Amino acid sequence: MNISHWSATRSTLVYCACAALCEGIDLQAAGVAAAGIGGEFKLTADQFGTFFSSSTFGLFFGALLGGRLADSIGRKKVLVSSVAVFGLFSLLTAMAWDVPSLIAFRLLTGLGVGGALPMLLALVSEAGNGDGDVQGASVAVVYAATPFGGAIASLISLLATTAHWRLIFIVGGLLPLILTPLMVAGLRESAAFERARVMSAGLPKAGSFTAIFAGGRGLHTVLLWASFFLGLLLLYLLLNWLPTLLVSDGLTHLQAAGAQIGFNLGGATAAVLIGCSLSGTLRTPAIMLTFISLPLLLILLAKAPAQPNLILLTVALLGCSVMAAQAFLYSMAPVTYPISIRGVGVGVAVAAGRIGSIVGPKLGGFLKAAGHGPSQLLLDLLPLVIVGSVCALLLNWTVLRTERKAPATAIP
Repeated sequence: MNISHWSATRSTLVYCACAALCEGIDLQAAGVAAAGIGGEFKLTADQFGTFFSSSTFGLFFGALLGGRLADSIGRKKVLVSSVAVFGLFSLLTAMAWDVPSLIAFRLLTGLGVGGALPMLLALVSEAGNGDGDVQGASVAVVYAATPFGGAIASLISLLATTAHWRLIFIVGGLLPLILTPLMVAGLRESAAFERARVMSAGLPKAGSFTAIFAGGRGLHTVLLWASFFLGLLLLYLLLNWLPTLLVSDGLTHLQAAGAQIGFNLGGATAAVLIGCSLSGTLRTPAIMLTFISLPLLLILLAKAPAQPNLILLTVALLGCSVMAAQAFLYSMAPVTYPISIRGVGVGVAVAAGRIGSIVGPKLGGFLKAAGHGPSQLLLDLLPLVIVGSVCALLLNWTVLRTERKAPATAIP
């Protein structure tokens, strides 16, 4: 790798990490601002579920549209536009005057976040030297910036009173709006995408939906979708409902905010570690540990006595497991597809996860409205978590088997 290429690669990783940080703030803004929003607008449990799901509903369509456009007009244009959109509407969320405006702005914010996320994955993956393991590790490490952003959102809620919930969305809007012109000036388009657009002979048609099932990619695609759906169902339910559940379980608002910070910092650390492990001999043990520990930690949190220190530690460890699982899935998505259909492949995989993101908060609201306490609600999720873990482990196994059989074509 020459100096100019290394400089461009490093620049891409930095800009994408900054965008992921901004996304992390927005993704957790609703959950940590929930107490203040509820106090001002008097939302019911069902309205809270709709509010939490509105952003992820926009995310679903943003991921589909952004992924499709990226294979035609380029990754950079879609990413920069999407960052600007979610920054603008996050800022407008801080100006919401009633429940409908609040939900509408969150929906449009999600549209921008959804368009940005597949592009982060594609750009980082294509910034490497073509080594599938290194690509996956780079994606996982950049993804670690997302929970760091979530920790910033939790820290703001910890330092500010619940009445100042709008501050979280102001910060979450200004940062991406500041980042946008910097990305316009400094972020380069994917060189791999530009080469593929010129030398398109023999590659699947750009943006082709059916092509993501061709060439032996059908099983990988289905397992990726199932893993994303169930993994993000759990993640978004926890991101949006965990502070409320912890308060219901006897913790103070400050302790709940501290637990949310621990969840994110633990998750960010674990995402970096698993990212480094993906390119080495510890790949399979790290993945096994992640997905086996996930249901066990969920049980431990559900059964833990109401001792703040024990709960805080368990939440931090659960954050490690949940975020490491997401880092693994995000690293798998781009390397599953060739460059010409990577945008649509990753976009549809992310969109499948967004369906889980929509279902998760609504499911939490439904279970809470049905009278399920924090412990019972967490145990209700256990079957889904187990199925999701099995799908992810199968995905890893099938990918490794494919690589052994056809190492030259397993990672296009």
